[in-house]
Amino acid sequence: MKSKLIFFFILGHVLVNAQTDFYSKLAIAAEDLANDHVSYDPSYFAIPYPNGDVPKGKGVCTDVVIRAYRKLGIDLQQRVHEDMVEKFDKYPNIWGLTRTDTNIDHRRVPNLMAFFQRFGKSLAISDKAEDYKPGAIVCWNLGGATTHIGLVTSVDNRDGNRKLIIHNIGNGQVFEDCLFSYYIIGHYRYSP
Repeated sequence: MKSKLIFFFILGHVLVNAQTDFYSKLAIAAEDLANDHVSYDPSYFAIPYPNGDVPKGKGVCTDVVIRAYRKLGIDLQQRVHEDMVEKFDKYPNIWGLTRTDTNIDHRRVPNLMAFFQRFGKSLAISDKAEDYKPGAIVCWNLGGATTHIGLVTSVDNRDGNRKLIIHNIGNGQVFEDCLFSYYIIGHYRYSP
């Protein structure tokens, strides 16, 4: 019995470390995106499927998240599409669509939120910076129906009291101390 307990303790420790390692890698992948010059461009693009991406020097907030996961070999375009095909009714009906569109579905914040709620872990929304760990995904409402998404990095702000966010809100894929600058509507962790 004691050897089984030791085994489960070690297995649990390995799994916790693997999860922590995944989110650290995700944060680093996101941080690396700041090296790419990207202009904010919300245009609709026809892109390949799977593993499609908008043109290299263009993007919006969702593309930061998509590209960070893609650096780890995870294609959110394909994962969101496959789930929407199976469970279209579980996704927001904001745009009046009756079918999926592999060019844009994964590039919409409400769809990513639905996907992360279904397959990730929804975390508490709080006003405590320490609750937002590297590799976490944060979603905001900017006012009205305008939503936004970014990733928590491992980089501290100037005061060392919270982590910077990498996002694209109009100035490209940049680090910014903006965690509490907007109204938070979602806080997730997702690892397949």
